Amino acid sequence: MDVSTVRALAAPDGQELLRSLPPYSDSDVLTVQDRLRRAGHPAALTAAALTQQRLRARAVAKFGEFASDMLFTPDGLEQATRLEVAVAHAHRFSRASLATVHDLGCGIGADAVTLSSLGVTVRAVDSDPVTAAVADANLRPWPDSRARVGKAEYADFGFDPGRNRVGAWLDPARRTRGVADISGRTRRTFRLEEISPSWDFVQQVAAAVPATGVKLSPGFDHEAIPAGTEAQWTSWDGDVVECALWWGPLAMTRGRTARIMGPDATPVVVTESMADALPPTATSLSDVGGWLHDVDKAVIRAGLVGAATRATAGMESDEGTGYVLTSRNVSLAYTRRYAVHEAMPFTVKTLRGWLREHGVTGLTIKKRGIRLDDEQLRRDLKIGTKAGDGEQATVVLTRVGGEAAALIVSSA
Repeated sequence: MDVSTVRALAAPDGQELLRSLPPYSDSDVLTVQDRLRRAGHPAALTAAALTQQRLRARAVAKFGEFASDMLFTPDGLEQATRLEVAVAHAHRFSRASLATVHDLGCGIGADAVTLSSLGVTVRAVDSDPVTAAVADANLRPWPDSRARVGKAEYADFGFDPGRNRVGAWLDPARRTRGVADISGRTRRTFRLEEISPSWDFVQQVAAAVPATGVKLSPGFDHEAIPAGTEAQWTSWDGDVVECALWWGPLAMTRGRTARIMGPDATPVVVTESMADALPPTATSLSDVGGWLHDVDKAVIRAGLVGAATRATAGMESDEGTGYVLTSRNVSLAYTRRYAVHEAMPFTVKTLRGWLREHGVTGLTIKKRGIRLDDEQLRRDLKIGTKAGDGEQATVVLTRVGGEAAALIVSSA
């Protein structure tokens, strides 16, 4: 797809064409393609419309009903900020009473669209011409906001960004152009020194524009957090989707925070002030109580497992596992709680004997801090995933006090 095709799709006739397409189905693609060609639509436009139909179907998971009015690229959709997370970003800028935000590396415009919907004028740029054209098309309901092709390094913030109520949002590319994976998508990079624009440039923008935010990889190193900023790790439905850094008026809580979000839950924020700086850890299986908390991965990434140990008067099973053991029956919004029925040193022989003794024929395996192949373990245990005529059990394989352990648990 080229820029002229994007513009054709964004035009009234192109929008009408997209609205005329039936729900996407792999089995119907050739039939629909043939119908569009016989109706006189150019081959390039037909192919692009069908691609958009497929991408819009995938985009519903991220953008809900708004996906039906947006344009996408494959990489752009994969990298785009989920709607609910983008709204959380936009509210920070809106609360800071900013009039204009420069979106540098806007992608398909997910953050620019949510900012614009809150009344903030967006000046967006992306170095890829097609991506910039897609973002501009997605911004068409807000004429004051525009996206153009350009490099973030050439952004003009005005004479006095602080006084002129100007902010900056950066989403540096974390993919290596020209290097594709097996699916044809560009290869992702997790190295801070490989992002584009560079980490040095991001910090220069933050020094020039007091209200600056940047979206980075969830693997962002705690040691690299600039002084006075908020580094927030965000999870959606249990998966960590980003680490965002916030400067100046956009920082709501200085230091490391975790934001836990999901389709059926009110967002929860965990901060350093809520956490033990050095969470206690178990020394042996005798420290295993009646309850185990599986801490949300954003909290683990933020280094805030100590919030769960403090709230439960418990201890981490071993440093870095994110499993908190406690004798207290406490419910937390950022953990999944399990009742512990049995705790034993982990060997295949010991676990197999326990399962046989208790008539377990179906097993759910959860693990952290132990490397093993689930399928090989099932073969070694001579057990499957379904209970059949026997009992079903859940086992947590982890380290407790530095030793491999198996905990038989059930959801609480």
